Amino acid sequence: MTTRVAASRKSPSRRKAPALSATLDRYSLWVFVAFGFAVLVAFWPTYFSRLTDQPTYHPHTHGIVMSLWCALLVVQASLIRSGNRRLHKLLGKLSWLLVPLMVLATLNFLSFRVHGARSFNPSGLYFVSLIVNAIVAFLILFGLAMYHRRNPAVHGRYMLSTIFPLFTPVTDRIIAVHFPSIVPLVPVIGGTPVLPVAGFLLADALLIGLSVWDWKKNGRMIVFPIALFVLVMYHVSVLTFYNLSSWNQFALWFAGLPLS
Repeated sequence: MTTRVAASRKSPSRRKAPALSATLDRYSLWVFVAFGFAVLVAFWPTYFSRLTDQPTYHPHTHGIVMSLWCALLVVQASLIRSGNRRLHKLLGKLSWLLVPLMVLATLNFLSFRVHGARSFNPSGLYFVSLIVNAIVAFLILFGLAMYHRRNPAVHGRYMLSTIFPLFTPVTDRIIAVHFPSIVPLVPVIGGTPVLPVAGFLLADALLIGLSVWDWKKNGRMIVFPIALFVLVMYHVSVLTFYNLSSWNQFALWFAGLPLS
């Protein structure tokens, strides 16, 4: 009798929470599929339908690594959904190679766009912060995901959050082509409509919804609120850094680098 009581008292400490909630496990795959489809729609007119018409190699290097990242997210989520965690961990090692390539390709593309600039107007400074600080936000979330890779619940949530810093290249193009009535509603910097604001609001709203849902459904999970904080800091930086003289100096320094 004593042994049974002792065993029953120990059992709660041995009990493990599910790796991912059933809902998140079930639908994260479709989130990544939807994001990949949105990327295809957004870049179809300027890239995917004109693969042989690109003037330089820069769109191709950037497009290839970003497409591979979207594909990896879908494959990894499908492996988790099917319960094949061994292959999931094996393929996850590719991200250590793919993420640095994403960063290099993006910086190379940005360098191609601004290389040799001797001055920046506010819209140019805003554009540099939009790209560079998105990389920083993405790397923070990816780094947190990999740091917690042995905790599937936390790892999976951070990996889901990595798509949010990548929203604006997609939302900007979809809005410009399919929802032009939104363009006059966004703020203007240096005479340029800041279309990313619409993407910012969408990303923030989705993360707020995920935070509320996760808190109610799974208790004290703070991954999505942390991701929201990182994202908001990124958004604030884009809308304020163009006013800083130090950012102007950084942009001029970056424009002088022989990266492209």
